[in-house]
Amino acid sequence: MISTHVVVMGVAGCGKSAVGARLAQALGLPLVEGDSFHPAANIEKMSRGLPLDDSDRAGWLDTLGRELASRPHGAVLTCSALKRAYRERLRAAAPGLRFVHLALTPQQALERVASRKDHFYPPSLVDSQFAALQDPAGEPGVVVVDASLPLDEVVAAALRDLAA
Repeated sequence: MISTHVVVMGVAGCGKSAVGARLAQALGLPLVEGDSFHPAANIEKMSRGLPLDDSDRAGWLDTLGRELASRPHGAVLTCSALKRAYRERLRAAAPGLRFVHLALTPQQALERVASRKDHFYPPSLVDSQFAALQDPAGEPGVVVVDASLPLDEVVAAALRDLAA
């Protein structure tokens, strides 16, 4: 049985938005785009090439948790969820929450972020994402998918692993 609350997570450039949209469609659930909930100060900070810290993310994570909790029939959320404490904060808001970690190498992430047009997140911050990432493999409710695969394969693997 696939959980009705799923977070598509990973570093910048891993494909959270594209995979999240496809998973939401496949599962018949609404998509909650985590970046849309960042306060203006966070967007401005990242736009200047400064990584967010735990205090910058705290209110944002609480908002995302409320979004999940407000959707009792389920949702797919895109959120970097880089640290275990961030994931635990989201789990507290939505018991049984599942995570799909889209795993990439630093070089792959850098190439993808550098190729994005009109996005607030600069390539200079990719290293900070990997510095903050606490690998979620082995945590309850987490599936890891190779984000370097073609989009259709990533989505199929995520759906298969969530159903397992």
